[in-house]
Amino acid sequence: MFERQATKYLSYWITKSRRKPLILRGARQVGKSTLVRLFAKTESLALCEINLERHLFLDEIFKTLDMESIIRELEAIGGCSLKSSGCILFLDEIQATPHALQALRYFYEEYPEIPVISAGSLLEFTLADHSFSIPVGRVEYYHIYPLSFREFLAVIDPSFLSWLDLLSSAPVSIPLAAHKSLLKSLRDYFFVGGLPEAVLSFREERSLFEVSAVHRSIISTYQDDFSKYTRKNDLLLIQKIFNYIPKSLGQKVKYSNISQDNKSAQVKKGISLLTKARICHQIKHSHCSGGPLASESSESVYKLIFMDIGLANCICGCDWHTLAAFNDRQLVNEGGLAEQFIGQQLIDISEGLQQPSLNYWLREKRKTNAEVDYVIALNGLIFPVEVKSGTSGSLKSLQQFVFNKHTRLAIRFDLNPPSLQEVDHIIRTASGNQKVHLKILSLPLYGVQELGRIVLQVLKN
Repeated sequence: MFERQATKYLSYWITKSRRKPLILRGARQVGKSTLVRLFAKTESLALCEINLERHLFLDEIFKTLDMESIIRELEAIGGCSLKSSGCILFLDEIQATPHALQALRYFYEEYPEIPVISAGSLLEFTLADHSFSIPVGRVEYYHIYPLSFREFLAVIDPSFLSWLDLLSSAPVSIPLAAHKSLLKSLRDYFFVGGLPEAVLSFREERSLFEVSAVHRSIISTYQDDFSKYTRKNDLLLIQKIFNYIPKSLGQKVKYSNISQDNKSAQVKKGISLLTKARICHQIKHSHCSGGPLASESSESVYKLIFMDIGLANCICGCDWHTLAAFNDRQLVNEGGLAEQFIGQQLIDISEGLQQPSLNYWLREKRKTNAEVDYVIALNGLIFPVEVKSGTSGSLKSLQQFVFNKHTRLAIRFDLNPPSLQEVDHIIRTASGNQKVHLKILSLPLYGVQELGRIVLQVLKN
């Protein structure tokens, strides 16, 4: 397995003088446990790994907050001395023993020399049933997501990475053969997704049937988790939301479409839990008036994307034969797959240091609705992002955004080779027709992770 970006952060974290216990946040099966094991091996550290699901009795011991007793128990289970140099403690599946979360504070205060990493899924589900919370200020977080498209290529065929590097160094020029090869790999990623087990299965077996089997197994694991960590009267609703999201990618959320048997507040709470557990991500409407996008975002107007595009396709029953039969236009437009892909990659750009935050822009009027799929901030500037098929996709929403917000550059993702164009349009406004000068950076979908570097080069030139 290749080295993930997160490994570099762990190498930095282990050397910090005021190191705090690290909580790896992320949905199940995104590779949190494997990451820690590979990191310990790379750094030649003795790994004391405790799977807390297998030692549930420890919850009562953690509850005492008697650190000497806690450390003795952990050393007995792990078979190593935690106070010796070169040892790292890894508390996996920490949601199974919730009082271990409280104990992290005292590892920091009483035994800061012990490097502690914890990981778990559905932490918010566990905390919902307890009166205490994660010890803010005594721990730090790193967010783990499914493999990005760039990481996918690093596993499947690392030679493709040089073509992505070429795209970022010459954003409006890439060999046609390279472009076609990357589009083929993109179609593979749409089906396989970024969950490490599915990606490794695809690399080793080259069997899409085996990938589907992995996806089904992971979905079953999630259903089992919901049964373990969700209150019985909430279980059915959580399952409804889980199955609804992949079938409504990029659509404005209406609670009545998810469940007519539950109140809006209940549905909203369920979505919030799945969002915090990183099973889905909210794309919140922002007014985009100049301040930080998140500060102007709406808590009630938002769209949803799923944690992983491959898993979303599996839940929707979209097999490889269906996906392979799509022409290019269908691939971009069908079921919000391209919007899911772009959102999933934009989340990963933060490299795990920040909580995921996505925004879009919406203007609802009787006859002149306008919507921009994503709005991003780079170097203090705001850029509208559209996901379109072909060169003839409507630009009306981009025109409205550029006119209202006075942006310097608009970005469009499609399946065409990269290009940079300047166009003039006339739009209707309350005060009459207005001329809009639009500079559009058009990039192929696979170039999304190079976006920051490409935009800087375009603006500089």
